[in-house]
Amino acid sequence: MGLKRFIFRRLVEIAVIFFVIMTVLFVLFRLAPGDPVSRMVDPSMTPEDARLLMETMGLDQPVWTQYLYYLKNAATGNMGISFHYGEPVSHILMNRLPNTILLFTTSIILSALLGVFLGKIAAWKRGERIDTLMTIGALFCHTLFLPWLALIMIWFFAYWVGWFPITGMVSPELWIDPDAGFLIKALDVLHHMALPLMTLILIHFGSYLLVMRSSMLETLKDDYILTARAKGLDEKTIRDHHAAPNAALPVVTSVGLSLAFSINGGALTETVFTWPGLGRELVFSVSHADYPLAQAAFLLIAIVVLLANLVVDVLYAYLDPRIRY
Repeated sequence: MGLKRFIFRRLVEIAVIFFVIMTVLFVLFRLAPGDPVSRMVDPSMTPEDARLLMETMGLDQPVWTQYLYYLKNAATGNMGISFHYGEPVSHILMNRLPNTILLFTTSIILSALLGVFLGKIAAWKRGERIDTLMTIGALFCHTLFLPWLALIMIWFFAYWVGWFPITGMVSPELWIDPDAGFLIKALDVLHHMALPLMTLILIHFGSYLLVMRSSMLETLKDDYILTARAKGLDEKTIRDHHAAPNAALPVVTSVGLSLAFSINGGALTETVFTWPGLGRELVFSVSHADYPLAQAAFLLIAIVVLLANLVVDVLYAYLDPRIRY
């Protein structure tokens, strides 16, 4: 087919899927119980004021009219004004997005590196005690309930031992101090990030370990591994320079998709640790019927995931010469 034609066809598919997602989100939020006005209306507000508020937000228009305005604004990049904050949705998302990317991208990369390193060792030591311990540990960590683990981590490391802050991303008194330099503020963010970061690594590294172990076991059966041994190469070289790079291909796919899905911020993680990211904002916007903010957040997640799938497919062709489009 050719790579360019493949990319073009996938972009068309992405555009169609994205349009469907936009429509479904619009319908779902309108079908949800409650409305933003009832949450925002002051008990002392008169019916005339409430009606004026609805007109200002465009909620007095027919659904089809709202839908057409919704498509027009989305096409121009204007996602509207947040009902709750009264600010442009794009500003709110751009303020929260870096916090989410910082935490979740770091956790995924560290989890993948740890999982690949331990996975290749477990596969190389197949059937031995270290392989059994690593596999059981990976399965145990992978099946942990994230909110429960997060609360345990907070109780032990933040409350009982007192090594880390309980919640938040920064120390307000430090960031308003004019004498505090960039390095001190950066270390403060890392100090607050350590606990959610450790929690996410414990939850996610096990899946990468298991994928790497399974892929490595298949790779070790290939003929070129036997050829490398016949040539007299030492075991460490065969494992690290011949088997591991090829076995890591499925992990690359998993990491690429995980990075894309990480943009949703892990609503549970950010809520438990009160991390001011996109996931926590998504939960807040849905619970408060803030249509523009919730829709924009979901659409941002959708487009990133769709494009990430395309990038992973193209990257896979470069990493594995056997794959051609």
